[in-house]
Amino acid sequence: MKTDLLLQFTINGLIIGTLYGMVAMCFVLIYKASRAVNFAQGEFLLVGAWICWWTLADLGLPFWLGFLITMAALTLMGIIIQYAVIRPLIGEPIISVIMVTIGMSVVLRGLTLWIFGAEPKSYPPLMASATTRIAGLNIETIYLWSTVVAVLGMAAFALFFKYSRLGLAMRATAFNQQVAQSLGVSIKRIFLVSWAISALVSGVAGVVIGIVSGVSPGLTIIGIKVFPAVILGGLDSIIGAVIGGIVIGLLENLAQFVDGEYLHWGNLYVIVPFYILVLVLMFKPYGLFGTRDIERI
Repeated sequence: MKTDLLLQFTINGLIIGTLYGMVAMCFVLIYKASRAVNFAQGEFLLVGAWICWWTLADLGLPFWLGFLITMAALTLMGIIIQYAVIRPLIGEPIISVIMVTIGMSVVLRGLTLWIFGAEPKSYPPLMASATTRIAGLNIETIYLWSTVVAVLGMAAFALFFKYSRLGLAMRATAFNQQVAQSLGVSIKRIFLVSWAISALVSGVAGVVIGIVSGVSPGLTIIGIKVFPAVILGGLDSIIGAVIGGIVIGLLENLAQFVDGEYLHWGNLYVIVPFYILVLVLMFKPYGLFGTRDIERI
């Protein structure tokens, strides 16, 4: 019986890990473009989840239309934030950008509380069958669909960076902004696209997580829980972000299994990602796939 339970937690860890990987890619995208960490990433998820819920529950729109409206709204939000908040800080110390993202997180959280309230909400039923039986295990259908969405999102990310001209320009900018600018790449445009894509992908993740577990202000904690995955994989590595997300998702769920069956501490799954964060920073501060910066004095 415990073997089946362990397998169930492992599958859940892989599923939530793919979603963590999606959000982690957004962290990396912003960092590669501007060398700053966006601490409002969790609030981007929350805004996307609430907008999609509003279009479905209050406006009664079909899911596909509500989803498209949400993606458009999040893309526009990313563009506005970059224009109005981030662009004036170009050339300023990185700590200024980081502090502004922290301020943005407070503002966005306050706006969502004011507009939607603090009461948790559930999405309308979207699946005809609540569970799907695979290998003798009952897995929620929405979990399977969330994995498909996350994998497709990661594949789209990879293809975009490898084959599109804009993706190549973003990679060049991440490598060296001055060299990219000398080759005709518009750094301001790259920053704008980076924030727009980051908000868009965060919105997708927010909708998926909202469908799975409902929408509430607590959804913003995902942004903090994903940060250990980013550090584990490497702040400047897209592949590392994906692998780090999957590893953290697995460890989190396996910790929940061990805690529930043996230790009974009650909160091990909450703190395990941050134990991993501390260990990685102690022994491998650049992560598994991050680029090691060599500085000479």
